[in-house]
Amino acid sequence: MSDEVRNLEPTELWNFFADLNAVPRASKKEEKIIAFIQHFGQKLNLETITDAAGNVLIKKPATAGMEKCAPIVLQAHLDMVHQKNENTVFDFDTQGIEMYVDQDWVNAKGTTLGADNGIGVATIMALLAATDATHPPIEALFTIDEETGMTGAKGLQPGWLKGKLMLNLDTEEDDEIDIGCAGGIDITVNATYTPEKAADNYLSYIVTVTGLNGGHSGLEIHKGLGNANKIMNRILYHVQSLGLRINSVDGGSLRNAIPRESKAVISIPDTNSQAFENSINQISQIIKSELACTDAGLIITALKTNPADNWMPQQLQLSFLKCIYAAQNGVYAMSHVVPNLVETSNNLACVAAGNGQIKILCLTRSASETAKTDLAQSIQSAFELMPAEVTLSGSYPGWQPDANSKLLKHVTAIYTQLNKQQPKIVACHAGLECGIIKSKYPLMDMISIGPIIKGAHSPNERVHIKSVQKFWVFLNEILKTIPEV
Repeated sequence: MSDEVRNLEPTELWNFFADLNAVPRASKKEEKIIAFIQHFGQKLNLETITDAAGNVLIKKPATAGMEKCAPIVLQAHLDMVHQKNENTVFDFDTQGIEMYVDQDWVNAKGTTLGADNGIGVATIMALLAATDATHPPIEALFTIDEETGMTGAKGLQPGWLKGKLMLNLDTEEDDEIDIGCAGGIDITVNATYTPEKAADNYLSYIVTVTGLNGGHSGLEIHKGLGNANKIMNRILYHVQSLGLRINSVDGGSLRNAIPRESKAVISIPDTNSQAFENSINQISQIIKSELACTDAGLIITALKTNPADNWMPQQLQLSFLKCIYAAQNGVYAMSHVVPNLVETSNNLACVAAGNGQIKILCLTRSASETAKTDLAQSIQSAFELMPAEVTLSGSYPGWQPDANSKLLKHVTAIYTQLNKQQPKIVACHAGLECGIIKSKYPLMDMISIGPIIKGAHSPNERVHIKSVQKFWVFLNEILKTIPEV
C-alpha cells in the first residue's frame, strides 16, 4: 500500500514520508527515529549534531547567491501519536504504518497516520536532500517528545541555534499562517483503595462506549466531540441507584487525544438486572441523540460477563463518579482577543480504576497563563475531594502573537502572490513548540504553516494530497525569496 503513496507528487517528499512511517516513533520511544534522522543527515554529508535531550540538528549551507540571506530554522517534531481502533491488530513498537490512498487523501489502515508531524519532517528532509532548491542557510531542527510533554523543545539550550527566523511546519490548514498558540499543563490524579469482596447475588456486565470520532484535544476541542470517559461516567452515574458496584473502568490512552473508547466491568443485584438493562437502553438513546451530529457512530453496549471477584468501596465509588462528573471537560472559555478562538479548555483524557488503583489524566490548555493555572487548580480541587493525590506538571508557555512580524509580512505576500488571495492569520488552541522555543530565543521571528490534516491524534487521521503539493510550492517560494541580512 505504501507504493501508491510513494508515487504521489512531489515524489521526494512522499518517499521520505513513507520511509518515516516505516520507523516506530512513539513519544518517549524515539531511539529508532533519532538514529534514522542522524543517519539521513550523515549520508548527505551535512553537519549533524544531537543535543542531550535527543533533538537532532542538521545544517545545510546556502545555495549559490543566497549566502548573505538570513539563516532560517525549519522545525518539526519526530514523534507521533499512536492510536488504533479497538478491533485493529497492530503493534506500534514493531510495525510501520500501513498507508493507502483514498481519492484525494492519504489514510492509515485502522491507526493514526503520523502526518502530524511526519509531513513536516518529510518536507524538511526533501529540502535537505534536494540539489535543485534555492534557499538561505538552513538549520533543520527535529525535536522529540512533542506530543507528551514537549521535553525536546524544553531541553533546547540557548545559543545552539544561530538562525534568526523560524518556520514551524506543524499546523494543519493550508490557507492559514499561525502566529500564536496555547500553553498547557498536565493534571495527574492518583488514589488507592482496598477492594471489597464481591457478593454472590450480583450479575456482572461489561459496559462499553465505542465508535466515537476522537481527535486532537486542542485543535478539535471546540467541535463538541463525544468524550468516552465523560459518557461512561454519565452512564454509571445514571444507574447507580440500582445497586451499581464498579469493578474496573478503563477509558482513553493519551492526554492530547479526545478519548474514543471506554470499558467498565460492573455488577448489579440480580433482582435489578432487567431494570439495569432498560436503564442502559434509555440513557444510551439519550446520549446517542445528543451526539448524532458529531459522533453518529457511537455504540454503547452492556453485556453479561463472568462474576466480578471484587469492587470499589461504595463511598469511594460515589466520590469517584461525582468528581469525574464535576471535572470540566471541553471548552471552558473563548478568547476575547482573537475571534472564534478557544482560550481555555480541558481534556479528561484517561480514566483507569481497578485492583485498588485509580489514575486519571487531564491536559489543560490556555492562551493565558493565569487562566490555565486557574482551571487546573479548579479541577485539582474537585479530585482532591475524592480524596486523591493530584499533581500539576509539565507546564509549558503559550506563544504570544506578533502582528508586526517581518517574517509574517514576507510570507503573507508570498502566499497572496501564489494563490491570488490573502491567507488567514490565526492563533491556534494547540501546543506548538514555538512558545517554548521563543522563550529560549526571544529575538527569533517565527510563524507556523502546514498542509491540510484532518483527524489528527485519531485513526481517522488523513492528509490532503493536493494540499501537500500546494504547501511544498509555498515553502520553496518562501525560501528562495528570503531577504538578505
